[in-house]
Amino acid sequence: MPLNRNTILRLLTVATLVLVISALHYLTTLQHGTAHDIYRRLYYVPIVLGGLWFTLRGGVLTAITVSLLFLPHVLFQWGHRPVSQPEQYLEIILYNIIGFLTGFLSGREQEQTRRAREVADNLEESYRRLREQADQILEIEEQLRRADRLSTLGELSAGMAHEIRNPLGSIRGTAEILKDGVDPADPRAEFADILVREVDRLNQVLENFLRFARQAPVERGWFDLNLIAQEVIDLTRRQAERNGVSVIFTPAELPALSGDGGQIRQALLNLVLNALQAMPHGGRLTVTTRRTEATAAIAITDTGPGIPAGQQEQIFKPFVTGRPDGTGLGLPISQRIAASHGGGIALVSESGAGATFTLTVPLSKRSP
Repeated sequence: MPLNRNTILRLLTVATLVLVISALHYLTTLQHGTAHDIYRRLYYVPIVLGGLWFTLRGGVLTAITVSLLFLPHVLFQWGHRPVSQPEQYLEIILYNIIGFLTGFLSGREQEQTRRAREVADNLEESYRRLREQADQILEIEEQLRRADRLSTLGELSAGMAHEIRNPLGSIRGTAEILKDGVDPADPRAEFADILVREVDRLNQVLENFLRFARQAPVERGWFDLNLIAQEVIDLTRRQAERNGVSVIFTPAELPALSGDGGQIRQALLNLVLNALQAMPHGGRLTVTTRRTEATAAIAITDTGPGIPAGQQEQIFKPFVTGRPDGTGLGLPISQRIAASHGGGIALVSESGAGATFTLTVPLSKRSP
């Protein structure tokens, strides 16, 4: 038994009781026979406590200690009274019997308590696992329902895309012809430019919608996350300069990762563009890669206005956007790409204090 504070206190209590009762025996004259009878009975208190607190070993050791301390008193002080001696010896025998029984029963009770506690802990652990499995089953069911809806949506969108793209192409071509036939100084030239830009924007929305509705399969290969991050930073450098945003890239040493580098590039590009669009009047964009025990992660941190807590769960839903010209598909596409690689995207943000999006990808079991 470890000697913690409670154990030491109990040991001192038993030892003090034994010593005090023994002192009373030796310091009280034999003329006070009633007092000695009381003292003899008081020995049962430390014996019982020893058995209850320290089980069989404690009960037996306390009883033996009491017997050894009480025996000289019987031999030398009660020796000239032979009539009283048998009663004293019987008391010593009873000390050891009570110490043994108390310690034995206390040990059995503690063992049963320990087993009951283990059973309760096992039941609690089993309940926790069942609850986790139930949550996983519900999540899988939700994913299956979502996949079924997206599959139907993909089939419908493929047909719609063909029907929409042809008119869009005709509209854009007609707008360009009209634009070429109008003097640039004519106010109507501006309307032609607007028409071309809006057709291009509508075509981009259609592309994003198709990309979201019909997720491309992951073409497994090996890619360097630091290299892809640098490529994305280079692609968006002009926009960062236009917005007055300084870009800081801090790469960590990472192994090659298994997955589709092109899709990861698209996910990072969406995250970086969102961060730049959140800082139209300047700021700082920090891109950091790091490695944990099981994952590689890249964090994109901006110094923009941040995302209110009530909107953080909504922004990953399709068509939810905080910008008038946004499609609300960039983050859902990025999240799906991360999920298809076995990772995910986490958001940490406070209103007025910027935002950090962290994309994680599991480390590969083997490297090329």
